[in-house]
Amino acid sequence: MRRLPVLAAAAVLTLGLAACSDPSAEAPATTVASWPEPTAELDGVQLTIWAAQNSNTVPKKVIEEFQRATGAKVQVVTIPDPYEQGVQTKVATGDQPDLAFWQPTASMLTALNARANLQPLTGAPWLTALASELKDITGVLDGTRYAALVTSPAVEGVYYNKEVFAAHGITAPPKDFDAMVALARQLKAKGVTPFHEMGGDRWATQWWVQVQLADAARDGLWDRVNTGKETFAGPVVLNAIKRYQSLIKEGLFNPDIRTATFADQGAALLGGKAAMAVQVNSFFGQLQAKADTAELDRKIGFFPIAPSGNVGTFIPDQSNALVAFKTGDAEREAAARQLLAYWMGPGYASFVADRNTVSLEPAVPNPAGVPKALLDVHAALPASVGSMQALAVANPDLYLNLADMIGGTMTPEQVAKATQDQFAQLAKAAGAPGF
Repeated sequence: MRRLPVLAAAAVLTLGLAACSDPSAEAPATTVASWPEPTAELDGVQLTIWAAQNSNTVPKKVIEEFQRATGAKVQVVTIPDPYEQGVQTKVATGDQPDLAFWQPTASMLTALNARANLQPLTGAPWLTALASELKDITGVLDGTRYAALVTSPAVEGVYYNKEVFAAHGITAPPKDFDAMVALARQLKAKGVTPFHEMGGDRWATQWWVQVQLADAARDGLWDRVNTGKETFAGPVVLNAIKRYQSLIKEGLFNPDIRTATFADQGAALLGGKAAMAVQVNSFFGQLQAKADTAELDRKIGFFPIAPSGNVGTFIPDQSNALVAFKTGDAEREAAARQLLAYWMGPGYASFVADRNTVSLEPAVPNPAGVPKALLDVHAALPASVGSMQALAVANPDLYLNLADMIGGTMTPEQVAKATQDQFAQLAKAAGAPGF
């Protein structure tokens, strides 16, 4: 997941202002004419997929198999980080791939001008195969499906070191946010660093605020923010920011919080130098690169968290889904749909086995080697609530402002105001009513 979804905010503003109003209104969505057979012959057809640096190897196996089955040629092109900003800049100048990995939230589909630029995936043949709770969780804008979910959406929650918990007599994860804080204080009293934060890389700082907002999100917070009835500077969000700062000032985090990186965070949790980290799925991907499933199952656990209990906050990212572009070439557009149909159809079992990841289709079993923590993350999805990225009409740079707060250059009130000011600009550019 990394920082990319929120880094796109500046590009959203630029492209949105250029369009003056809702860019998704520039062209009507059209119904996809047909879905080709997944293994139909495609000799001579060449497709391009854009991917980020953390998703460019995801389709390797399925592409190889699709090419053998159809005769098509598929090239993966890596767009440098920040990925979303780079993609939007290219698309705005008329440069388009056939397919691209993309964050499938409504705000990011709007940012890509979905109605004008993307093929609707109406009637996609694999939708009936998806688990019922995942079918409509994301990928839809204004009632039209534009994104194909291929891996389990990321969830904000707490990764913890089981061995650290066990060494201090902790036999079960805390049941709500306050209980987690109480546990952190107990650990600190025993000389353990309770939480690790990667303030140097900044992008994960926002998870601490968002998990505190899970109950409010379930009760319509982002709908109210989207319509101007509530703001980031209001008490709900501001109090979450203030509490995050207070926990830092209390000394419940790593002493090098201002400079610590994503890699530092992974090493600290896996090595038992910290007990917990609030993170998303890409964090576990880093741990998988450092340890095998047996070690991960022994050391690393996961629990969702919210003020009211063990409730997760879901935040699909660009590595979870793909979109197909309207290139104007009917043959390639059909071939792009065919690749998606193959990926989520005949090629799906092989894909999840190659990636050692959770299956989204009940008829396709999870590979035997999927770590327990990753299964627990996926199990948290049905009861999870949407994140800012999933439910807000725009994604301001909350994480940058929080990093500045950690660095001592902004107060919580300044964080809230700066975030709201940017949100209002982005919402206006996207054509949201009331802005």
